Amino acid sequence: MVLVAVFGVALLVAVLVSGLAARSVLSTSLLFLVAGALVGDEFLGLIHITPDNPMVAATADLALFTVLFTDGMHVSFPALRGAWRNPARALGLGMPLAFAGMALITHYLVGLDWTTSFLVGAVLAPTDPVFASAIVGRKEVPARLRQLLNVESGINDGLALPVVLILIATAGPTSGPAQASLPQIAAELVGGLALGAVLPYVVNRLVRLPLLGAEPKLQPLLPLATGVILYAVCHLTHANPYLAAFSAGAVLASVSPESRAAFEGLGDALAELSKFAALLVFGALLTPQLFGDLSVGGYVAVVLAIVLIRPASLLLSLVGSRFDRRERLAAAWFGPKGFASVVYGLLVLQSGIPQGSEAYALIAVCIAFSIAAHSSTDVPIARLFDVEDLVGIPDDDEDGRRAQVERASQAERESRPADAQGYGRVRT
Repeated sequence: MVLVAVFGVALLVAVLVSGLAARSVLSTSLLFLVAGALVGDEFLGLIHITPDNPMVAATADLALFTVLFTDGMHVSFPALRGAWRNPARALGLGMPLAFAGMALITHYLVGLDWTTSFLVGAVLAPTDPVFASAIVGRKEVPARLRQLLNVESGINDGLALPVVLILIATAGPTSGPAQASLPQIAAELVGGLALGAVLPYVVNRLVRLPLLGAEPKLQPLLPLATGVILYAVCHLTHANPYLAAFSAGAVLASVSPESRAAFEGLGDALAELSKFAALLVFGALLTPQLFGDLSVGGYVAVVLAIVLIRPASLLLSLVGSRFDRRERLAAAWFGPKGFASVVYGLLVLQSGIPQGSEAYALIAVCIAFSIAAHSSTDVPIARLFDVEDLVGIPDDDEDGRRAQVERASQAERESRPADAQGYGRVRT
C-alpha cells in the first residue's frame, strides 16, 4: 500500500507541474523515475523491490503493451503505403547498425564476451517514443518524422525479442522463455501478428450485428475490452504481445475510425498511467550499488550508446531520403531506450547466464540515462519545428480534409445514431 500512496503523490505532483513540463525541459517521466529511486531500499527504504520480483516484469510488460496498442492507433495504412521506405530504412539498416555498434563498444569497453555483448546490443536496439512524446504527439512536427519514429518503435520491439532469446540461449545455461527454439520463436511472432490483425476485425463484425451496439458513453470500452482480451490471449498462447498490440491498434483504427476517436482520450490516459507506474517500479531498482557495479568503461559505453551509436546508425540509414537536415538530426537523437529494453533486460538478469549481472547493470544504467536525456529534450527540440504554438494544426491539406470529414461524420452519427456502424455504432 505504501507503493500505491507514493504513486498517488507522484501522480498528483506530475499533474500539477505538467503545464510547466510541456513548455520546458522539466520531465514528468523523470519525476517518477526519481521518485521510485528515492523510496527504494538505498534511500528512504519505504518499499522493497528486487529485479526478480514478478511485479517488476509485469508492470513493464503491461506498460509496453498499452503504449504500443495506443501508438498503433496513430498509424494510417493509406499514409504508410505511400511512405513506408523511411521506417523500412530505420528497421532494416539503422536497427542492425545500432545493434552491432552497441555490441562492439560493450565488448571492448566493458569486457563482456562477444555473445553477451551482442545480447546487450539486441536489448538496447529497440526504441520507445513514449519518452519523446512532444515529438511524436505534436502536430507542428512534420508528419513524416512522427510517422518514422512511431512505426519504427512499434515494430522494433517485436523484432528484437527473438534475437534476445536466441542470444540468451547461446550465452549459457538458461531457464524459462529463453529455452524457446527457433520454430517456436517464429510461431510466437506470427501468432502475435495474426491475433492483432484478427481480433479487432472480429469484434468490429460483432458490433455490426443487428441486435448489438454500444451506447455512446460505453463506446470507449470496446477498444479497451479488445486490448484486455488480446493481452490475456497472447500470454496464454505465448504469442508475441508487442507485435499483437501494435498491429491491433493499427487494424482497429483502420476498420473503425469512430472507435479510435472514442477511445483516444481514455487510451492516452491509460498509457500515461501504465508508463508512470512502470517508471516508479523501475526507479526503485536504480540503487547506488547498481551504479557502483558499472565500470568506467561501462559509463563510457552508456554515453556512446546515446550520443553516438543510435544517431550515427539512423543518420546512415536515412542517407538519400527526403528528410531535411533538421528532421534527420531530430530522428537520429530520439532513440530512447524504454519498456522493451526493461523487459528484455530482466530476461537477461533472470536467465542465469554467466555474465548476466554485468550485462543487466549496463542495460539498466543506459535506460536510466536515456530516459533522463530524451524526456528532458523532447519539448525544446519539438519547438524547433514550431510554426504556431497550437495543438491540432493540420499537417497538410489531406489532414485538414480528413478532419472535416470526421466532423461531418460525427454530426451525422449524432443526428442519426441508429445508422452508425462498426465499433462506433450506437445502440438506442
